[in-house]
Amino acid sequence: MIGYTTLGVSDMERSKKFYCDLLEAQGAKVQFDGGRIAMIGKSMSQPMVAVCEPYDGNAPTPGNGVMVAFPAGSKEAADKMYERAIELGATCDGKPGQRVPNMFYGAYVRDPDGNKLAFFDFS
Repeated sequence: MIGYTTLGVSDMERSKKFYCDLLEAQGAKVQFDGGRIAMIGKSMSQPMVAVCEPYDGNAPTPGNGVMVAFPAGSKEAADKMYERAIELGATCDGKPGQRVPNMFYGAYVRDPDGNKLAFFDFS
């Protein structure tokens, strides 16, 4: 259903490194690099995250209530993704934990540009 999600960023090289390093365990890498936009994922035919300098030339701003959620596959993997994001310069926006009993486990960070990310498992 989703082809890609785009996040506005202020530093393309930093952002490509952040997302490639964060998602390398899932086999993600830059699939397309157009200079002001880069698409990161497993392939162009699977969902991706794109980082871009805004087309209008204005500063990127994270939206209030906007979040990109990455399926982790397990609670342990969500914990690892959270820790890796923090190592890469993200800030905590909700430590890993069970959010809905016996259903949803999540961890939340803000990337270096303030975009909110979730790493989750339905368990």
